[in-house]
Amino acid sequence: MTVSIIDADFSVAEHAAGLIAVLNEYAQLPVMTGKTLDEDLQKRLPGLLAETPGAHVLLAVNEEKVAGAAVCFLGFSTFAGKPLLNVHDLAVSSEFRNLGIGGALLDGVAEKALSLGCCRVTLEVDNENDEARRLYERKGFKVSQHFMRKELTSNN
Repeated sequence: MTVSIIDADFSVAEHAAGLIAVLNEYAQLPVMTGKTLDEDLQKRLPGLLAETPGAHVLLAVNEEKVAGAAVCFLGFSTFAGKPLLNVHDLAVSSEFRNLGIGGALLDGVAEKALSLGCCRVTLEVDNENDEARRLYERKGFKVSQHFMRKELTSNN
């Protein structure tokens, strides 16, 4: 099987549809939301990503079919004085899992980060997602700190 890691071009309908299909499958996992993305968001997401400064979406493509995706955003390291690239979502379609596509996407992310002058790649992973944690460790990621979050509403 030949897989190419490419930059998503959301003017290509197959890229947009492939990203949404992969993200919907990913979102339905028990360690995620357990349900698909909101229907309105599915329609708007490729355009929103295309318009977001610092957004970089890499696709793993096998014979024109999107097999996986890495949705990344540029950040900045104040201590290094350089940009960094954060992997916000890394997802591989179930029919392509355990074939090295997640690792290939992470290699593509590292190449993208280097081309952007980044000093590091960061990501967050759920404590319950053992399979993803093993992949990240195999690819050289190390736990460096606890990540906390606060969901915001208009009442905060």
